Amino acid sequence: MGPGRRVGVAKCQMLVTCFLVLLLSISMATAMALLHFEDRFAVVSRASVDSNPLEAVHRWVFSMGISLAGLLSLGATLSAAATMREAPGLLAMGFLCFALVFCSLVQVAFWRFHNPTQVEDTMLDTYDLVYDQAVRSPSSIQGPELAAIQDTFLCCGKRSPFQLLGSREADPCRGEEAAREDCLQSIRSFLKTPQNIAFMLTSTGLALMVYAMLLSSFLYFAVRSGRGLDRRGKYTLTPRACGCQAQEPSRFTLSQ
Repeated sequence: MGPGRRVGVAKCQMLVTCFLVLLLSISMATAMALLHFEDRFAVVSRASVDSNPLEAVHRWVFSMGISLAGLLSLGATLSAAATMREAPGLLAMGFLCFALVFCSLVQVAFWRFHNPTQVEDTMLDTYDLVYDQAVRSPSSIQGPELAAIQDTFLCCGKRSPFQLLGSREADPCRGEEAAREDCLQSIRSFLKTPQNIAFMLTSTGLALMVYAMLLSSFLYFAVRSGRGLDRRGKYTLTPRACGCQAQEPSRFTLSQ
């Protein structure tokens, strides 16, 4: 396979990769928006407890996801335009976007590997704070907030091995609510789906970023070395001999 054919195959692969990256950015932005405005996340993050630990994590995850989605869209657009126009400058900018996303996803994967239950622990801690304050002072603002959380998750109370029989922790769960699922278990079950989605998006993003950076590097050096395919409008001027004047074009060519 000649150099020109290899460049043509790389350009087709780059366009397909840009399309997949654009789909990934749309999927990531959609997932972040749905999780940010999801009722179960929102009702816990808006709980008015001292130093709500989930609110900061919730805001950080949403900002990180939207920023990565924007970088993915920008990199895909720049790389697709650069591939069609064979512009090395745009290819370099697209490579930079992909490299930033790759570094960010590596940090996310590293954080998930070392803190796999941080989001879950933060959400459970927030519920514990609301629950304890509501039990101690039923007339406080945490009482309606606890009821809203339990109605959203369709759960009631929490069961702990350290819970004492006959304690006041059983007070919020009476009648039909006593038959509901434990809220701690309900929260853990709910978080399985977002965690699986985050793992899938991170893995797909890392694989696509590596491939996109390889293609961008190859096309950049191919275009810089003059092995591109688009040669329309590009002319090579031959040097004119010194002292010779340009001849007028003639209609007929005389042969000796």
